[in-house]
Amino acid sequence: MVTPAARREAVAHLTQCHEVSQRRACRTIKVPRSSTRYRSRRPEDAELRQRLRELANERRRFGYRRLHQMLKREGIMVSLKKVRRIYAEEKLQVRKRKGRKKPCGPRIPAPIPQGPNQRWSLDFVSDVFAGSRRFRVLGVIDDFTAECVGLIADTSLSGVRVARELDAIIVRRKRPAMIVSDNGPELTSLAMLRWQQERQVDWHYIEPGKPQQNPFAESFNGKLRDEFLNETVFSSLAEARILLEEWRRDYNQQRPHSRLGWLTPSEFAEQHKTSTRSKQWPPGAAYSEGSAPEGHCSTSPHGQI
Repeated sequence: MVTPAARREAVAHLTQCHEVSQRRACRTIKVPRSSTRYRSRRPEDAELRQRLRELANERRRFGYRRLHQMLKREGIMVSLKKVRRIYAEEKLQVRKRKGRKKPCGPRIPAPIPQGPNQRWSLDFVSDVFAGSRRFRVLGVIDDFTAECVGLIADTSLSGVRVARELDAIIVRRKRPAMIVSDNGPELTSLAMLRWQQERQVDWHYIEPGKPQQNPFAESFNGKLRDEFLNETVFSSLAEARILLEEWRRDYNQQRPHSRLGWLTPSEFAEQHKTSTRSKQWPPGAAYSEGSAPEGHCSTSPHGQI
């Protein structure tokens, strides 16, 4: 019996089952009578609880801090402590998934790009359809704004296909100054090396076996898998492409990011675009130095960029 509610239940049990007075029951289990007779005057907050449950069901991998930001964006002004209390009372806690042990060792801060399209990060993630057939998703991330500029899904993604998709993204945006990726066969193929030379894009490959040198893509892949892929069953490639595009737009336009001062990537990009002074992180944003080593490695394995 630790909480006052549990003590009140014990007193009620003694008075009902053993037919003793409340005074004697309190004296027996050493509970103050004032605590037994106390009645909470705290409001029930039924509407807030209902909306918090709805958001938690929609975003099942969001914690109470991010749900608090979602409530604020809807105009529901409530303290973080209150959201945390209701979050715990409704048992909405996110279960932690077991992961690999993280490598230990010296870490060098990675510099953050100072504007959009200065550096993109690429990486692949795999998933399966309902019929167990595998497919792959190529994610393209702007490291400065944290925008997902492209999610390409297919059962096979060759170097030629990756180059064609990058050209389509460049038409909508600007050509990046640099791209960081791993040493996968699609990204080191002759087609990609030719694309790098023709588009004059500086391409850096991380060291083999060190995904921490591509931290922005790895962080995005974790969110993509945790918040979307693990929560969705795809019946076909067409359905996967439609749902991935919907999630990409939601990620860019609705999902607040702690690194951006709880702005969405689109809001942060627009804020930077309209700002007349040099780039500054918004209040409450994280430090502009990462904890993972910089993704600088050799150029292409064939001696070309």
